[in-house]
Amino acid sequence: MPKIAILYDASQAVLSTFDLDEVLRQILAIARDYFHLQNVAILLLDKDKQELYPRCQIGWDPGLETLRLPIGQGLTGAAATQKRPIYAADVSQHAQYVSSARSTRSELAVPLMVRDEVVGVLDCQSENPDHFDKETIDLLTLFSTQASMALQNAQLYSLERQRARHLEVINAIARETTAVLDQEELLIKVCSVIQHRFQIGHVSVLLRDGDDLLLRAGEGRFTACAGFGGRMPAGAGLWGAALSSGKTLIEHDVHASPEYVSFYEETRSRMCIPLVSFGQTLGVLMLESEQPQNFHENDVESLEAVADICATAIQNAHYVERVKQLAYLDGLTGIFNRRYFEMRVVEEIDRARRFNTGMAVLMVDIDQFKRLNDAFGHLLGDEVLRQVSSMFHQQLRKIDVVCRYGGEEFAILLSQTNPQHSLAVAEKLRRMVESWQFPGVPQSVTISAGVATFPDHGTTRDELVKSADAGLYAAKQCGRNRVLLGPTSCKAAASGATV
Repeated sequence: MPKIAILYDASQAVLSTFDLDEVLRQILAIARDYFHLQNVAILLLDKDKQELYPRCQIGWDPGLETLRLPIGQGLTGAAATQKRPIYAADVSQHAQYVSSARSTRSELAVPLMVRDEVVGVLDCQSENPDHFDKETIDLLTLFSTQASMALQNAQLYSLERQRARHLEVINAIARETTAVLDQEELLIKVCSVIQHRFQIGHVSVLLRDGDDLLLRAGEGRFTACAGFGGRMPAGAGLWGAALSSGKTLIEHDVHASPEYVSFYEETRSRMCIPLVSFGQTLGVLMLESEQPQNFHENDVESLEAVADICATAIQNAHYVERVKQLAYLDGLTGIFNRRYFEMRVVEEIDRARRFNTGMAVLMVDIDQFKRLNDAFGHLLGDEVLRQVSSMFHQQLRKIDVVCRYGGEEFAILLSQTNPQHSLAVAEKLRRMVESWQFPGVPQSVTISAGVATFPDHGTTRDELVKSADAGLYAAKQCGRNRVLLGPTSCKAAASGATV
């Protein structure tokens, strides 16, 4: 009769609610009252760490609520490993005993099983030595199946609720991203929505740029590591493995990974999801957390669905961008025109400010171009403009922007750079033009250039262009065919001094 009563009460507890903690509290109360136990607990298994931790307990000594036991340690660890009840009639004589209450004299640990898989342990302790006889052990073992059922039902319910929440998030992301066709705005939106809705520490979008990946947008509270410039080899690190395999990969503890490359100081776990649209791999969605073991297999399917939506939206925005760019092309040279420069220079300044990566404006002018036109005709002058434009375009990175600013003057935007590198790029272009043999032009063609960098020479469009123009003018005054840095603006100098 007592057996029927306890199993009935346990069944009622299991069916009374889907709230896991409430079910476990009822299970423990039944075990305590029916079996006269002073200390009773349910420990759950952390599969990733292979540790047991108390989810609910009655009677433990204070301060032990955060106890974590590796599988195999203590009676509970032995029960989980051997998948059978482990009993110590006198804990003082049992080498495996780990104390959770000073009053305990005997302990019984019963594994909680779901389809032959251990999900936790029911731990029963008594102040009396040899408190558990064979019948009690059998009854508690039978009773543990009710606790296992409670765990399974509550976890299934929790999983379904999580899936429902994820579906709502996926639909919301689809609505919010498909409405945005500007690529820069879209990438910022993607990172912001994912970071907010999935409560992730930091979200980054890395897109392919030749053999590299380029950080195009990011959102979160993490601090960038010193020297991180937003560009990395496409074949390195976790993102490289994700790209080559085409699969989502997780680093549960980045400090335990020999391949880990640090971008942010707070990162402890990382997930990389390839961004694939119509069979084309565009880049990687990178999610980072300040907690180890924070990404779970249950989240992968939902996050992959989000990544697919984002990849399609990025591809659509890319096509729209291509169409828009046709209005920004110079008819003679085929490179971008001044209208495009005016739009992009503001975007590059915003990006440099947001990611603290720096950028540069180069103002370049073909020396004595009017004399060349007068001496050899406008057709040959046009050909020189086309060849110089082509030279600039081929020598610069894909992320850099070359524009015909007007007449024989060019404006160049260099992303993620510093004054030294900017000067080196400008000097490289100057030497190349000087040594180039232009067909039909018996004399050498040269260029002069002025260089201004953010934030050293300015923090706004007007400050940077004015500084680069001043550098160009100084180069002309000094005899042409040279590259000079523009003057540092008072405002930029003051800003730099404050940082």
